[in-house]
Amino acid sequence: MASKNATGLTTASVLAFERKIDPSDAVFYGGRWDARGESDSWIPITIREKSIRGTISNRLKTKDADPAKLDAAIENPNLQKVDVATLPTGTDTLKVRFTLRVLGGCGKPSACNNAEYQEKLLSLVAQYKSKSTFSTLAHRYATNIANGRFLWRNRLCAETVEIQVRQLKNGAEGAKWTFLAFDIPVDRFDPPSGHLAELSTAIENGLSGTSYLLLEITAFLRMGDGQEVFPSQELILDSKVDKSKTLYHVNHIAGMHSQKIGNALRTIDTWYPQSEITGPIAVEPYGSVTALGKAFRVPKEGRDFYSLLDGWMINDRVPNDGDQHYVMATLVRGGVFGASGKD
Repeated sequence: MASKNATGLTTASVLAFERKIDPSDAVFYGGRWDARGESDSWIPITIREKSIRGTISNRLKTKDADPAKLDAAIENPNLQKVDVATLPTGTDTLKVRFTLRVLGGCGKPSACNNAEYQEKLLSLVAQYKSKSTFSTLAHRYATNIANGRFLWRNRLCAETVEIQVRQLKNGAEGAKWTFLAFDIPVDRFDPPSGHLAELSTAIENGLSGTSYLLLEITAFLRMGDGQEVFPSQELILDSKVDKSKTLYHVNHIAGMHSQKIGNALRTIDTWYPQSEITGPIAVEPYGSVTALGKAFRVPKEGRDFYSLLDGWMINDRVPNDGDQHYVMATLVRGGVFGASGKD
């Protein structure tokens, strides 16, 4: 239901924002670690199918724990078809490449049916911008690029990871930055310096609308000759498909969903309750973490996006600095946030 204050200002029923941190899909290539500077020696990684004979390994019910019943179950093998992606034979390094677009106009709705609401929202965003200039958010996005968080399981399986970032201007190469991912923590955000500070400033300028920013991000992961790599897994809704695992590809090259990369880049929320225990989580309206089956920002506590935004806009309750960063990061994330006219 739409909130309303004493002056008659109500939450817009149509309210939408475009995302401002916009990654492309990533594509996977294989090569040798010492050929990182050679662009023409990398082999596209393809996805192939395996048929495997699995064993019974699930937790048994009490009635099935009888040895005779277990023996009978083992006689019926667990047959599966799965997709798999590996480094080509003779290569020991995974190359992951994608581009990232950073746009200005944060906080300006792409759709809003309430002019007074939009005017006040833009005023609050301008106040936030004058105070922080998006520097806090930019630093955290830059950190998640430099530490390779977007590589997910691949990062955990690598011996070493190098991240190369190039700024592209009118199709030409601009500034370049290189990071050793394991030197930059994933559980905290230390003050930026050196190349990380420069990348943070570039992202800050992009979010502030000072300049258009397009980055090419390339990660090199030394994983071992022929080792398995981990593209995104597809969600298959067709029950007739008999494959247990289907991997994502871009024109037959193993790849990672832009949504999965975006989730990693916006894993910057340490302003929620229990953050000291769980660490950074992705910016979401309710602080949802599906892997843990938990929402860390619940309306009952007033720390979710909608409660904070309505309190700020409608009731003039200014959130603390951390929750202000969180609200702005949710607007950078984008989404449809209008209020229903019904209870």
